[in-house]
Amino acid sequence: MGVIAQIAIGVLAITLLTVIAFFGRVPALRHTPIAWLHRVLMVHIPNGILSLDQRFTSGRLTSSCFRFGNRIMYGRHPTVLIFFFLLLSVSEYLFMPGAWPRLSLFHKIAGSVSIVLPYWFLYLSAYGDPGIITTASHSKYMSQYPYDFSLFHPGQICRTCQLIKPARSKHCAVCNRCVAKMDHHCIFINNCVGYGNHAHFILLLFTTAVLISYGAILGLSLISETIHGRHPGWKLWKPRSFTWHDYLVLLTFGIQEDVGIGSVSMLAMMTSPLVWGLLGYQLYLIYCGTTTNESMKWQDWKAEMDDGFAFKRAMASDRVKDPRWEAQWTRWPVESVQSLVRTEDGRPPPNNEGPGIGEWERVWNLKDVENLYDLGVWDNMVDVFVPGYSFRDAIVTDEERGRRSKKSKETRASKVIDAVT
Repeated sequence: MGVIAQIAIGVLAITLLTVIAFFGRVPALRHTPIAWLHRVLMVHIPNGILSLDQRFTSGRLTSSCFRFGNRIMYGRHPTVLIFFFLLLSVSEYLFMPGAWPRLSLFHKIAGSVSIVLPYWFLYLSAYGDPGIITTASHSKYMSQYPYDFSLFHPGQICRTCQLIKPARSKHCAVCNRCVAKMDHHCIFINNCVGYGNHAHFILLLFTTAVLISYGAILGLSLISETIHGRHPGWKLWKPRSFTWHDYLVLLTFGIQEDVGIGSVSMLAMMTSPLVWGLLGYQLYLIYCGTTTNESMKWQDWKAEMDDGFAFKRAMASDRVKDPRWEAQWTRWPVESVQSLVRTEDGRPPPNNEGPGIGEWERVWNLKDVENLYDLGVWDNMVDVFVPGYSFRDAIVTDEERGRRSKKSKETRASKVIDAVT
């Protein structure tokens, strides 16, 4: 009970600190108590700790803590994966003995399925191939996506792997390998999330969110049932006839009657919004036809556009691909229609430089840039959950593809930046 209670308190504290840190940076709340708490917790207290450490240990203590934290967050090791596994298994070990005899047949079956699935998708996400690019698989991943000449350009070679970078790929500094359609490196699975395991990662988030929410609801119903057995007038939603003091006393009694069910239910209730939030963000990125890595790149482009240093022009429809740097055929149904470049002085580059044809046009908004990898919500989902699906085999005319692509690409790139900022 003590371990679970400490974990619950820690999760609640981290959640409160995150909320304070986020809202404390909103200009409209600059003179509110939230902003004051933000300054105290994020500025004054850390500065005070640094000053004390500098005085007594010459900064060695904080340096060691920073190195340890950097190792935990950015090193390739199974520590966080083991913690995540233990958090699930220990919570279930505490919850199930008291709950199982009281469950109906339906809840026993549904509960068993909801418990097993997160472990299965955790295994697939952690130990599956995220899309590692090797000499053997290089040609395969080169033919997955065309270059968009905005975020990804042909001819770029990974300095570590010494391979041409396929479109949408990225070298992971933690795993020290290039990953196709790299989304991000996740410390909870000790693996990258990429083309090969993106679907498993989404299903891991979904099944974990369902398990936690289901456990919280089931646990609260069992707690309510226990209290109602001794106080028939009590309900989970506070009745008007109860004072807050009486309501909280009875709720505490119900939690303490079976500490395993009570503590795990409280922990699940606090953590479920975090998991659902992460799942919602991942689904939103799929809706936008982008990845976490690409959303960061679009954020960089937004900064360039705000400064007036971004320019675009059309790509030739009959452009001949250079076989040294590009695959002659990809499964993607559309090719890039524009080239996007940045300059150092804010002046358009010469018309005879860079890919594309015609005059360079200054770009001020992301909505004016086409996202090549956004085919619409349905095809975006197919791309994630049906790896290797060839969109060129679908019976869809080029006119329909162009109309669908244009409709979806005009506004979603800017929405990605709004989501991450």
